[in-house]
Amino acid sequence: MAENNQDRERDIQQELRLSRKFTLADAIGQEAGNFMKGESPVPRMVQVKTEIVTLLKEHLKDSSGALQAVLQNWIATDESRMSQHLNAPAGAIIEAVEAILQSPDTFHELVRQADAKWGEMYGERPHFQAPGQPADPEDEYTHESVHQSLTSCLHRLSGGYPFGTSE
Repeated sequence: MAENNQDRERDIQQELRLSRKFTLADAIGQEAGNFMKGESPVPRMVQVKTEIVTLLKEHLKDSSGALQAVLQNWIATDESRMSQHLNAPAGAIIEAVEAILQSPDTFHELVRQADAKWGEMYGERPHFQAPGQPADPEDEYTHESVHQSLTSCLHRLSGGYPFGTSE
C-alpha cells in the first residue's frame, strides 16, 4: 500500500514537472537540502566569536564588564587571529592576552579603553591612570588590577598550566 502511494506521488510530481518549464532555480531548490547536510547554518566565525564571549564571561573576573567588553571587541576584530583558532577559540584569547601583557603600550591602551568604557557605561567621569603614576583610589581599572585580571584569566583558560601550553 505504501509503495502504491509513493508511485502515485512520483507520477504526480512528474506530471507537474512536464506541465511547466524547469528552471535553474528549481534545480537549486531541489538540491539545497544537501548543501548544508551536517553543517550548522551559523557561520563558523560567528560561532567562534560567540564562544569567545562565553569564555571571557566564565574566565575573566570583571564586575563592571567594561574590561570584558573592550577585550571582546579587540579579539573579535582580529579575524586573522580568530581564524587560526577555529577549533579552539580559547587559543585566540590566550594569544591576544599574552600579546597585550607583553607590550606595555598596548596594555596601557587597553586599560585606558576599559576606563573610558566604564565611564560610558555608568555615565561617570572615568579615572585614567598614566603609566608610572599612582592610581586614583576610585579607579576600578588600574594597571595593577587589570594585569591581575588578565593573568588570572590566562591561568584559568590554560587549565592552570603555564600560559599557552594548553593549545
